[in-house]
Amino acid sequence: MLERVLRVLEFGKIKESLIKHTASSLGKEKVEMLVPSYEYDEVVKLQEETDEAAKVLRLKGQIPLGGIFDVRPSIKRAQIGGILSASELLDIASTIYGGRQIKSFIENLVEDEWELPILKTYVEQLTPLTELERKIKSCIDDYGHVMDSATEKLRGIRQTLRTAESRIREKLDSMTKSTAGQKMLSDAIITIRNDRFVIPVKQEYRHSYGGIVHDQSASGATLFIEPQAVVALNNQLQEARVKEKQEIERILQELTIAVATEAEPALHNVKVLAQIDFMFAKALYARSIKASKPNMNSEGRIRLFKARHPLIASNEVVPNDIILGEEYSTIVITGPNTGGKTVTLKTLGLLTLMAQSGLAIPALDGSEMAVFSSVYADIGDEQSIEQSLSTFSSHMTNIVQILKRVDENSLVLFDELGAGTDPQEGAALAIAILDDVYNRGAKVVATTHYPELKAYGYNRSGVINASVEFDIETLSPTYRLLLGVPGRSNAFEISKRLGLAEHVITKAKSFVSKETNKVENMIASLEETKKKAEEEWNEAESIRKDAKQLHEELQNQIIALNEERDRILATAEKKGRDAVEKAKSEAEEIIRYLRKLKNDAHVTVKEHELIEARKRLEDTAPTIQKSKKFIEKEQVKQQLLPGDEVKILSLDQRGHIVEKVNAEEFLVQIGILKMKVKVEDLQYISRPLPVETKPLATIRGTSHHVKPELDLRGERFEDAVLKVEKYIDDALLAGYPSVSIIHGKGTGALRKGVHDFLKTHRHVKEYRLGGMTEGGSGMTVVELK
Repeated sequence: MLERVLRVLEFGKIKESLIKHTASSLGKEKVEMLVPSYEYDEVVKLQEETDEAAKVLRLKGQIPLGGIFDVRPSIKRAQIGGILSASELLDIASTIYGGRQIKSFIENLVEDEWELPILKTYVEQLTPLTELERKIKSCIDDYGHVMDSATEKLRGIRQTLRTAESRIREKLDSMTKSTAGQKMLSDAIITIRNDRFVIPVKQEYRHSYGGIVHDQSASGATLFIEPQAVVALNNQLQEARVKEKQEIERILQELTIAVATEAEPALHNVKVLAQIDFMFAKALYARSIKASKPNMNSEGRIRLFKARHPLIASNEVVPNDIILGEEYSTIVITGPNTGGKTVTLKTLGLLTLMAQSGLAIPALDGSEMAVFSSVYADIGDEQSIEQSLSTFSSHMTNIVQILKRVDENSLVLFDELGAGTDPQEGAALAIAILDDVYNRGAKVVATTHYPELKAYGYNRSGVINASVEFDIETLSPTYRLLLGVPGRSNAFEISKRLGLAEHVITKAKSFVSKETNKVENMIASLEETKKKAEEEWNEAESIRKDAKQLHEELQNQIIALNEERDRILATAEKKGRDAVEKAKSEAEEIIRYLRKLKNDAHVTVKEHELIEARKRLEDTAPTIQKSKKFIEKEQVKQQLLPGDEVKILSLDQRGHIVEKVNAEEFLVQIGILKMKVKVEDLQYISRPLPVETKPLATIRGTSHHVKPELDLRGERFEDAVLKVEKYIDDALLAGYPSVSIIHGKGTGALRKGVHDFLKTHRHVKEYRLGGMTEGGSGMTVVELK
């Protein structure tokens, strides 16, 4: 059953995408073996691994995972006495080095106080094996060749080889360049046959050089001869080569023994590196599809926000909210076969498999997924020619197997339940099957086009109807899931749009029962009500957010005002104390002066000295400087009336009078706040002119925090649409007649998405691309109603 579920939900394609992000064959092998886990604790651990790797990528951008190879076969061969090749030893050294780089990288992050408990545990298990790496690197170069410096003996043998080869070439060069050689040789070159140096001699001169014939040309006209003069030198060269081979084998054997000695820690290192590669492959894949970590639970609860099918292009996929396992455990998606229902079904099933495999899911942060003990799916046309089964028989065979195994911890997905047979019998079977699975406590999502199942959700608690929205204007599904609204047939509307005569449609409607018409009208009413409720909720939410922001701004201003008042009072108090102290000091000095005059009896005090002393005493008194702001405060001369715009002087804020409380106070509204203010704290600004129109309830906005343009460059499509919706509401509150939306040129996907949204917005009068001086096709100018 699991293999079939993985196949129909296309889990294999997820693994194909995941493999592209592995850094080695070790990670690739882990991905190929990946299957969903059905143990809650294991799934939570797998999700935490992915999230921890994603954290490193988010903050550092990358991790050094290069140079790692699957060296397990080589290490095991070393353990049983085989001799490893130079390239195999080089791969082992490279893997040791790669592991050391990863260990150092993670340990540095941990030292910087990063919380990486899982990676820390893994790298602590890595054994450096520095000595083994040094031995291999000192003998084998980066190209997999044993170096001369590996041993002194090899260095001497290589020197002998080069000397012998040089002497042979000198002798043969003299032969090829001689006058006789130019006559007797077919070409003046030196070549090699059977690992010995030879020259090409014409057939008729074969006896001129003596020696040994090693080969001849295809025509027989040329013989490749080893002249007698170099036979002995070639023999020396061959002997040196044999010695070189023996020494290389001895070196490789020593290195192989060193590998075998460290086999256990080396194999464990490979196991740990495979896990780390797998962790970061999952994190890289999550980043590529803009996925997030789901919160896992074991209660069968699913809450997906803006969930996307990961195999559909990001510029085409329609995000949906899917809620299951709380108020209801069964979702029945009804409606005609117009597409969209199966996509929703597959999205839920595939995201469940991904979450239980430790993969992040393409949905918003805060989404929640359950760990099911089993996932069953009956999706697609499984008709089998080999088994001579019809589509209905094939589906029923699969459903029978599902019903034998399903329990309260199962997730079951049925696509077009009961299809392929008589509609009446098929609908009855579908209801019976749903009841059986529901009674066992499983979580179920089923799609069907039978109208009888529309009433199924109304008659049973724990079951909810749903449908995929259909756009009559474009005659295509929008792929938007509508929970709580059953699907309805659009056959008459579609036929009318396509040009079918009105009298034919009217006659067709007469054949439909009254009960069916009632249900269809009820569904239409539900759709309209739901759509209107969503629009009003969005509008109310926007107003609430604006009010909350204004409230917070006013609170901050009041706090700042109180702090400024306390600072001014503290400064004034300090100045007052300083003035008093200064006055006391000067007074004391004057008193001492007067006493001195008194004591000097023989001195006659003149009148002007007394006057001067009295003036100095008066000057010591501290004076209080009143704030210029309050000295110049304008007295209220204009009679204040409700509706007048006024300024609250103590708060330096504008508002308007709501009503007169008493002779000394008015009730004033500042934004969304109302407060009583004394008349002397009010300054008249203006009075609104009377307008002879019907009174309207208005929301007073301000353009203080709203720019005349919105920059969406670099935004994701879903985030961009939300920002545009919020921005237009803000612009309307601010009273802007038109605004500009900058989306850039790029691929045009963002521009198309913005235009599609503007088409349906009720407050957009019209829109156009910017002119030559306005940004061209990279900007859209929107006129508001």
